[in-house]
Amino acid sequence: MTEIRKRAKALSVNPLKASSTLGAGLAFLGVARATAMIHGSQGCTAFAKVFFVQHFQEPIPLQTSALDQIGTVMGSYENLVEGLATLCGKSPDLIGVPTSGLAEVQGFDVEMGVKEFRERHPGCAATAVVPVSTPDFRGCLETGFADAALAMIRALVPDAPGRAGERRRQVNVLVGAALTPGDIEALKEMVEAFGLRPVVFPDLSGSLDGHLAAETFNPLTTGGTPVSEIRTLGLAAATLVVGASMAEAADELRRRTGVPDIRFDHLCGLAATDALVMALRDIADAEVPERLERQRAQLLDAMLDTHFMMGFTRVAVAADPDLLVALAALLSGVGAEVTAAVTTVAAPVLARSGLAEVAVGDLEDLERMARQSDAELLVCNAHGVALAERLGVPIYRAGFPQFHWFGGFAKEWIGYRGARQALFDLANLLTAAERGKVRPYRSVYAQKAESGGRRA
Repeated sequence: MTEIRKRAKALSVNPLKASSTLGAGLAFLGVARATAMIHGSQGCTAFAKVFFVQHFQEPIPLQTSALDQIGTVMGSYENLVEGLATLCGKSPDLIGVPTSGLAEVQGFDVEMGVKEFRERHPGCAATAVVPVSTPDFRGCLETGFADAALAMIRALVPDAPGRAGERRRQVNVLVGAALTPGDIEALKEMVEAFGLRPVVFPDLSGSLDGHLAAETFNPLTTGGTPVSEIRTLGLAAATLVVGASMAEAADELRRRTGVPDIRFDHLCGLAATDALVMALRDIADAEVPERLERQRAQLLDAMLDTHFMMGFTRVAVAADPDLLVALAALLSGVGAEVTAAVTTVAAPVLARSGLAEVAVGDLEDLERMARQSDAELLVCNAHGVALAERLGVPIYRAGFPQFHWFGGFAKEWIGYRGARQALFDLANLLTAAERGKVRPYRSVYAQKAESGGRRA
């Protein structure tokens, strides 16, 4: 049984987590022709936008209601109404409204604010507006992402429990924040390999995969899940849920539609990918494609090749719960030992991680635990680079954000192909660090003789 150590400090030193507001904004960016307006000060949105731009290397359609001192003290409903009216002029299909800590401390009711906007601007009825409460002092990026997905399901998916299976080849894929755009693209390819049609929600692989759009500038997302497709989730034959953080959203989708779902804590490593492939085989009632069988054989060979380097390697890992559990499964699958594990919130999935101990904390906690366990490798986001330098160990970047680093958003971690490449990358890092290298023995007498010869 995994022991979860709760935070004992009164403050965060070298923070690990990104806020739930940021996570909600990311989820809204996975919808086509959408934008998100964070209800808070300009700084609240500016910091979020900086992280997104550095991570994805793309322009990000993120807006702000621009709360100032007067609105913060006297009430901010006017800021929200005016901001939504302005954004509706850009003809989006959806506007997401996550709240910041400033608005939440003020006691702002975001749903009431959207209701007031609807009453004052009936001409904007064609634009979907989805409010979600995401104070940045509660939860993390992963929970904010899940909260926004839940809010969109409640706002956009109609109650239609009797229509499940009308589209026999459609498979809903409800994905959590742990999956990169590269992961989602790979997941769609796996579903399509069985002759099925995936509807991914939210689909970052369409909007933040790093592509050149036809327009020089667009204030909305260029790609993602269309709102019209979200409304058809109740017609699918099945729903695949990836990430334990999406459990509440999956419950709501199943309650509204009656579409049966299959849930995965993650899709990293051999066992998890096997479970996904078997589920797709059953849904499609078809044989496993030869392409996937060959990819599985390639992963098995990579595990054999890399376990000599990875086996018994002491690894320190820091990430949000879903990603932490996925990374732990990938590492333990080749014999590595996660000797230090730090996460952002105490999520139920951590009990299924197979780890002896997980600390809810920050990167200061990770550094202390890594030193105590004599870790040889660090797996963390870009905030852990300086930490790895102090520890004198290599770092493998995983999670959000990854700045001053190209292509982190496009990396595949899931499936046979993603796990194979991750194992190669990890083994190469350890090889470059000369882990386990046996240096030639040099007699102390030979060293003294050489030293005396130089003095002569």
